[in-house]
Amino acid sequence: MCLVEQDDLAAHTSSASTKLIHGGLRYLEQYELRLVREALAERERLLAIAPHIIRPQRFVLPYVEGLRPRWLLRLGLFVYDHAGGREKLAASQGLDLAGTPLGAPLKAGMTTGFEYSDCWVDDARLVVLNALDAAERGARVLTRTRLLTARASDGGWLAVCAARGDGARTAIRARAIVNATGAWARSVLGGALGLDSPEQLRLVKGSHLVVRRLYDGDHAYLLQGPDRRVVFAIPYEGDYTLIGTTDVPFEGDPARVTVDDAEVQYLCDCVGRFFRQPVGPADIVWRYAGVRALHDSGAASAQAVSRDYRLDLEHGEGGAPVLSVFGGKITTYRRLAENALAQLLPALGLQDLEPWTDQEALPGGDLPGGDSATFLAHALARWDGLPPALIARLARLYGTRMARILGAARTTDALGEDLGGGLTTAEVQYLAREEWARTADDILWRRTKTGLHGADAARVASVLAALPG
Repeated sequence: MCLVEQDDLAAHTSSASTKLIHGGLRYLEQYELRLVREALAERERLLAIAPHIIRPQRFVLPYVEGLRPRWLLRLGLFVYDHAGGREKLAASQGLDLAGTPLGAPLKAGMTTGFEYSDCWVDDARLVVLNALDAAERGARVLTRTRLLTARASDGGWLAVCAARGDGARTAIRARAIVNATGAWARSVLGGALGLDSPEQLRLVKGSHLVVRRLYDGDHAYLLQGPDRRVVFAIPYEGDYTLIGTTDVPFEGDPARVTVDDAEVQYLCDCVGRFFRQPVGPADIVWRYAGVRALHDSGAASAQAVSRDYRLDLEHGEGGAPVLSVFGGKITTYRRLAENALAQLLPALGLQDLEPWTDQEALPGGDLPGGDSATFLAHALARWDGLPPALIARLARLYGTRMARILGAARTTDALGEDLGGGLTTAEVQYLAREEWARTADDILWRRTKTGLHGADAARVASVLAALPG
């Protein structure tokens, strides 16, 4: 098996999400019960196999007179609690917000609401860990490599790829091709593969803002807008609050996506309707946007387009199979992969495999008992000469694999140069050696978020340039 990725892993949509593993409470309004049920079940499975990068998150949903009625919210949360076989996460409950820490950041008049559970995820690391898991099971991973052409050959495919930078070309023979290219799915199908599909994509931009922390506590908020959209406010990287997302129709190059002024105003206005502390453009410390490549369900508005996926199996000359993925959401990626194999293997004359990915921990996720708190306590004791903040950050990024970075280090001097934001030479070397990091952006904004905490891009680039190869 070979993965060909035109840029860095998670360089685009997969690192531009709201960082949630969730059923999608609002999808119940669109009668997408199958999708919600599958996503809720996956929420439990993913929490079990990646407890270092996925954590439970409690959400506060303030009740607002004139928006969704109280009975509808109660009904939706009841279904949410029971549709997906919830085991690890706490159930929803009604709240009296007046005079409580949960209600303290909110404007006067927001005195009641609800609380429910979902999960937070480091989305870019989830992508990298899946690639790392595949590589350790024998897959070849080629980043910064573009598929140029693929032609049917002897019942399979002969693909020609080019590396970015020097343009070096690689020929790859494959029995089948999986076209999981997101916003590029149709252009790859019609361009490099010379095929077509009746399935259509709807490109929808989602934008997010990161501001200084708006409130105390580890809980998040789900904020209802008068347009029936919802916006999340989520604790982020300790010192910040993540606000998002928007749903804006997108046309153009999906590799060049920016947050526009109207989206900034929309998100700031939504926060301003709920929180005592207003948010404006001057408060933004980081912003990011991504293009969701959704299967076009014919919905009138961008926000109503289904987040479900569609798999389309086609054949080139001589029966060479191509499976294209249209749509999908990060929460259901594992089930999507299982369903993709179920379609593809018979086309190759192979029997379906017994599912196993829901039982095997992703790299670093083999925490004893799956308990991140106990693991952190052991890590703090093991590396008691290192700063606790550093240990905590590495534990939630790398899990058990943090030992590959720290080794037997007793002091920070053993980790090399301090590059700012808690990043060290040892961590950069690990990311380049084992996780395909090639640039400062790969490290500062995808594999870690140390760019938010003052890590120096020029010094990181200098460390990378000094590495062999």
